[in-house]
Amino acid sequence: MSAGSGFSADESDGSRRPPRFLLLKRTTMAALTAFVTVNIWTGCPLLALWVGSQFVGERRLSMAAVGLTVTVLAVLVFVFAVALTWLNNVYDELTGRPPAERRATWLRSMRAEDEGHVSQRVGITLLERIVIANVYIAMIVFATWYVFLAGSPGPAL
Repeated sequence: MSAGSGFSADESDGSRRPPRFLLLKRTTMAALTAFVTVNIWTGCPLLALWVGSQFVGERRLSMAAVGLTVTVLAVLVFVFAVALTWLNNVYDELTGRPPAERRATWLRSMRAEDEGHVSQRVGITLLERIVIANVYIAMIVFATWYVFLAGSPGPAL
């Protein structure tokens, strides 16, 4: 399989054919992306709270337990974000999408602006749509909880 095309070359006649089980691989990448994205805002905080609660045990809450919980949450979210990046890169390779610009916007040459970003030239991939939909769902769920279910933060009158 060539590095960026997503297709393997058939050496006998020079034609290009898609890799075996391409649909299965793409579907697996989409399912893994949905799993990782949902767990960034549900599983990671729950696991971090569980680790913090195990540290506290039967004692009173301490700043060490809070610090441990925040640290575990930060590490888990970072690991899941790296996993999302890896999944997106593998998906791009499977679909033959050109690699994205790796430099920050402010570090690029002003002359390169007319080329545009890969997403503007090629479009948004399925994995990116999954992440976007997940963010929308998370914000709607949070707003619904905050407005209708959270209750008043002050003392009851």
